[in-house]
Order: sequence, then C-alpha cells, then structure tokens
Amino acid sequence: MLPSGELIILEGVGFSIAAGDSVAIVGASGSGKSTLLSLLAGLDTPSEGNVLLDGQALSTLDEDGRARVRGEKVGFVFQNFQLLPSLTALENVMLPLELRGDRDAETPARSILEKVGLGQRLGHYPRQLSGGEQQRVALARAFVTRPSLLFADEPTGNLDTHTGQAIIELLFELNADAGTTLVLVTHDEHLASRCHRLLRLDGGQLVAS
Repeated sequence: MLPSGELIILEGVGFSIAAGDSVAIVGASGSGKSTLLSLLAGLDTPSEGNVLLDGQALSTLDEDGRARVRGEKVGFVFQNFQLLPSLTALENVMLPLELRGDRDAETPARSILEKVGLGQRLGHYPRQLSGGEQQRVALARAFVTRPSLLFADEPTGNLDTHTGQAIIELLFELNADAGTTLVLVTHDEHLASRCHRLLRLDGGQLVAS
C-alpha cells in the first residue's frame, strides 16, 4: 500500500497455456511483464486469483513447495545470465542437477554444453566468456533438467543484434527438440512473432491474447 492508495500492477489478467505451446508476453516498460512472469513462475504470489501449473495452484504451496515445483518442472533464462561467477561453465550447468539429487550430473551437463557449441569451454569461468557464450551456458543450464516449462526473460537484452539472433535460433532449436512449453518476455516484436501466440500487456491489463 502506497501513501496515495493501493498500487495495482496487474488486474483482470486471465489466460491458459497448452503444453508444448510457445507464448510471447509483450508490452512497454512498466506494463507488468516481469511481475506476470514472477507470478507464473511462483516467485511471487498474487493478492487475488490463482496460478495453476499442471493443475496445481501455486498459491496453496509454501515457498519450499513452490521451489520444489520449479526445480522439477521449470527452467529459466535471464537477461543478465545469472551464472555463478565462482563456478565453471560445466559446474554452472551441473548445479541444478546436483540440487535435485541426480547421481550423474556431469554427463548430461557435458552433453548439452557440446550441443550449444561450448565443448571446448567447459573449464572456463563466466568472466572468461563473452556475453553470447555466457547466455549459451545459461541456455544449457535451463534445458539440462529437461523442464516441461521454460521462462525466458528478455534473453537477448544484453547482447548485440548478431549475437542475440544466434541465441534466439539456439533457444528455439533446443525448445523444439525438447518439446518444452516456452513463455518468453520481450519488448522485441520480431522475436515475439517467432512464438505461436502473443499476449500483450498495457497498464497491467491484458489487451491481446
């Protein structure tokens, strides 16, 4: 609550996403895109309404429960990569597998890093990688757990046009191979057009779906 009254970021937003679909969420800065993504991922909970993932209402779970669902079903790709600087490329990709208790995290991590073209950079730390290479590591980390749902938040926002285009081609290639449901937040209309469906936010309300 603000001194001027209640702040409403999203209002009356309702939609469903089918398994295997690709959906772009677009809108101007401040339209509520990032808030909506946080709600869909269970990072925040709505003051009213529900977010259902595979029929499970996320608001009925505590933070540990929501984290468990994310670990089992969800992958993330962020604009600023979110790699751990003290871990190598290989260790960053192994981490989500280790956190969920996989007995062999290294083999699938090596395999997907080869797939994204970083087989020769396994032992490099994020500071030793270019922006494009760091986002390739982030893509590998997102897909290595074989999530059923992938959230990508402005995945090319920190990259130049040429590098960004290569990352997008890789993202859609990996997504098609895995059959993952993709939810992409972007201000890039060309990128949004690559998705099967577009959701447009304006002033916290859904104006096109």
